[in-house]
Amino acid sequence: MQKKSPLNSASISPRALVVLLVCVAACLLVTRTLPAFLRSEAPANVPQRTLTFAERVAYQRAIEDVYSRHRIWPRNRGERPDSKPSLDAVMSRAQLEKKVADYLRKSQALEDYWQRPITAEQLQAEMDRMAKNTKQPEVLRELFAALGNDPFIIGECLARPTLADRLVTSWYAYDQTIHGELRLRAEAELQKHSAVEQIKKLSGKYGAIEFVRNDSAYGKENHGVGHSVKLTDREWRETMEELAGTFRCARSDPQALVQRGRSASLDRANNARMDAYEAIPVGKLSSLQEDETCYYVTAVIKMSSDHVERAIVVWPKESFESWLSRAENRWANTAASGYYTLPVISGGACIEDSWTATGGSPDGRVGHTAVWTGGEMIVWGGVRGNQILFNTGSRYNPSTDNWTPTSTTNAPSARGYHTAVWTGNEMIIWGGNDGNQSNSGGRYNPSTDGWTGISSAAAPSARSLHTAVWTGDEMIVWGGYDGATEVNTGGKYDPSADSWTATGTINAPTPRYSHTAVWTGSEMVVWGGENNSAGLSTGGKYNPVTNSWVASSMSNAPISRYGHTAVWTGSEMIVWGGYNVDTQQYLNTGARYNPTTNSWLATNTTNAPEGRSDHTALWTGSEMIIWGGSFFDFGNYYLNTGGKYNPASNSWTVTTTANAPIARDSHTAVWTGTEMIVWGRLAIVGCQLAIHPAPEPFMLQYGRAVK
Repeated sequence: MQKKSPLNSASISPRALVVLLVCVAACLLVTRTLPAFLRSEAPANVPQRTLTFAERVAYQRAIEDVYSRHRIWPRNRGERPDSKPSLDAVMSRAQLEKKVADYLRKSQALEDYWQRPITAEQLQAEMDRMAKNTKQPEVLRELFAALGNDPFIIGECLARPTLADRLVTSWYAYDQTIHGELRLRAEAELQKHSAVEQIKKLSGKYGAIEFVRNDSAYGKENHGVGHSVKLTDREWRETMEELAGTFRCARSDPQALVQRGRSASLDRANNARMDAYEAIPVGKLSSLQEDETCYYVTAVIKMSSDHVERAIVVWPKESFESWLSRAENRWANTAASGYYTLPVISGGACIEDSWTATGGSPDGRVGHTAVWTGGEMIVWGGVRGNQILFNTGSRYNPSTDNWTPTSTTNAPSARGYHTAVWTGNEMIIWGGNDGNQSNSGGRYNPSTDGWTGISSAAAPSARSLHTAVWTGDEMIVWGGYDGATEVNTGGKYDPSADSWTATGTINAPTPRYSHTAVWTGSEMVVWGGENNSAGLSTGGKYNPVTNSWVASSMSNAPISRYGHTAVWTGSEMIVWGGYNVDTQQYLNTGARYNPTTNSWLATNTTNAPEGRSDHTALWTGSEMIIWGGSFFDFGNYYLNTGGKYNPASNSWTVTTTANAPIARDSHTAVWTGTEMIVWGRLAIVGCQLAIHPAPEPFMLQYGRAVK
């Protein structure tokens, strides 16, 4: 006899049916799943479904096609007049096959080396997680539809790659059966060469750098020290605290440094800083430290009240890709056996002015870069604690709420304070500090997860703290600090020819770093910055076609500053915030610059956020959003506040702090079209003096799209 469904039974009364429907609706609203008695139960013997390798490749192409459609082809400022290329033009079948083979090999490695085969239950849980946590439900629906809304195919071709990546990264990073030999070698060397004078005899990579307090007499007198990093007063204090933490000997007062509010007194704050400073031993090796990429030791070679020479020795761990290529040369095209259900995708219209946390992410860092591709945020590089440099990165996909590590094969050397631009199909990074100033870089293709080197022939001189803009066919880098002095040179890089052309220097702005630059569609406008500890209020417009500079007007220009931000609205550049050296003030002022009329107009300060520097700013299409940053007033104060500036009404609106991320500065932010994603930096946690990573990304949502 065929079993009747409860809904088909004639024995249900109308009243009972109403109750049943209410129950169904409640389950959908609360759990987003049907009640158990309405779900099809898994059969006792689930038939084993399979996918051929060719089918997996076809489904991978369907996934890539969705991502390709959403990838930004910069054209709103005239950058890319050419047509956006098809997926087949930018991604070959061989590259699709490599992607499929990679996730199958990672799945196999989980089973072979960690005895953790991916199960159907895990794939179902991963699909459920995506559906529940997606920040772009419309894109996730497209992905599901591209896979036929078949939960088995979605589990195997969308959930399996993300899950395998996440699990294998977690298991590999600190596995002592893999990295233990390296650790033992480092420990044995440290026992044999325990004196700091013997540090160069260690087999790890040695590096030394001098941190110079920028506003000190030493910093001004030793302006040409080639291996130095110039630090602001705030950065100097943070570096001392971080070094003290490395040696686990800080005795600082936790109440002297707070997120918001005021410290108890100037004496208390000064005592806290002196405690951290005096606790740092000179001429002593730290204990062996470990992070996900290396083992390392640190030593302070010389130290005074305004400069510190720090040495570090790093033993890099073998990259996962290198290890996997040796250890796991096979993969099995098997599918997890189980019963799957298609999850209901949550979300709809975003909630105006609201914060949402995202999933797990890479270790926190500063001096990194972030670009938005149209479907993913790519973060790369950076430094932690002014000690460990990264050549790693990750791609955050808000539709699946998932992070995917970027490849390290052929990646540029580890570095921080470089620049990055998005071209439409590649991220180009260049310059920065990799232990020395660098003039190298690389091009990263997120579709293939591959790196291509950049020619250094005729490249600008090595530098960091410069700026870069994308014109549509060239990247223009300009300004920065070369390790000895500020520069006012630059270069235009053409990725199609892999070649450099120098920018003109006639009528160029004075040398500077920590300035800002925007691309208008025909010109690069630079403004502000720092030169030999002095803030600047000058700037210029650079035309790459004529290779010429025109100075920006000084009439009604904002007062000098650095650590400020600048955005381009489509007709104006808006600069805001920063630090003024002359008045020693953190600014909440700004101005709008019109390059056509070469004129300035001040921004309103009514309801403007409090003064700050090292914040972020982006343009939504109708408003500028600024967020985060810090200021110093008898102690460091990190901010998790912000504001929206509307140039049409010359007015400010405060951003909400409900569920906002932890206060921070020197982070990155990107605009997705409806949301701002902030990520990274080191931030104060609670009232603790120690500096902790703040890697978790948060999204501030707005119900409007980019114009």
